[in-house]
Amino acid sequence: MCAGIFPKTLTKTGVMAASAGPGYRRPSFAQPPGLALIDRRALIFATGGLLAAGPGPAGAQVPAVDLALVLAADCSGSVRAEHYVLQQKGYADAFRQPEVIRAIGGGLHGAVAVTYFQWSGYFLQHQSIGWTTLKSMGDIARFAHAIETVPRTIFSGGTSPGGAIEFGMKLFDALAAEKRRRVIDVSGDGRSNNGPSPTEARDAAAAARITVNGLPILHMERDIDEYYEKNVIGGPGAFSIPARDFNSFGEAIRRKLILEIAGRAPEGMRG
Repeated sequence: MCAGIFPKTLTKTGVMAASAGPGYRRPSFAQPPGLALIDRRALIFATGGLLAAGPGPAGAQVPAVDLALVLAADCSGSVRAEHYVLQQKGYADAFRQPEVIRAIGGGLHGAVAVTYFQWSGYFLQHQSIGWTTLKSMGDIARFAHAIETVPRTIFSGGTSPGGAIEFGMKLFDALAAEKRRRVIDVSGDGRSNNGPSPTEARDAAAAARITVNGLPILHMERDIDEYYEKNVIGGPGAFSIPARDFNSFGEAIRRKLILEIAGRAPEGMRG
């Protein structure tokens, strides 16, 4: 679907393997009773945009981007329909902000590659928008519209930020572009209650020089920001910006995108 919307989608064929540190093995985790197992490789191939183009001809120039950004949106059962709409609108409106547009154009290459997926439990992720290059005003406008209107496909299944990080790591191998930085941006409103501890995937990402940033939403657990600080974020320059609730999600993601694209962290945040 998205390949038709965005002519500048960058892809390459093949099943991806996570860029993990030496000795890292994906932890085994028993499938929860009654939960249909979704194979992650099948999800990657099933989503729009990732099969749109094969490898370029020998000697072809590989496009370069300042940042490869994975947006991971929480779709667990605690995220009601109206919450998800606010989350979608927050992402879309953030990309329309002049400060974000200036940040995208202000890097060495003046380009950012971004993809968007929904997540809940350890086995439940869906890449809703394939890798897309944002380089022009038109690119940004089309991406903002797509993220605002893409259907929700996950509605329950537990909460596994670790599973989201693992899935996000795999997606980088599908991007046929020279990447100066790689960032996974995880939003969520609860602790892990499904799958291994997120620290395992977080540490594997950090070992591969992938940054995991957090956008904890405090509407249910008022200390979820502390949980994200200790267990979810990691890697070069990692930081977390909390949102008080879903109504303030848009402002939080706007601030976050400006910092991520510029490669900075907020004052006082750890890196």
